[in-house]
Amino acid sequence: MEVLVNNKLYAVQPDTTVAALLQFIQLPTKGIAVAVNRSVVPRAAWDATTLSPADKVMIIQATQGG
Repeated sequence: MEVLVNNKLYAVQPDTTVAALLQFIQLPTKGIAVAVNRSVVPRAAWDATTLSPADKVMIIQATQGG
């Protein structure tokens, strides 16, 4: 199945979780926020939140400034 992550299409296995997606695209899990179809997914729910075909995932990474 395909999901859109930050406007980039990824082919993933059915029943892929948010946590598995982050591992698949090799993103560090610290300092990020994830939304699926414009709904924020709490970090505690990443392992239990399963993606569906054509889901739109937005990953926002915190940056340091000064």
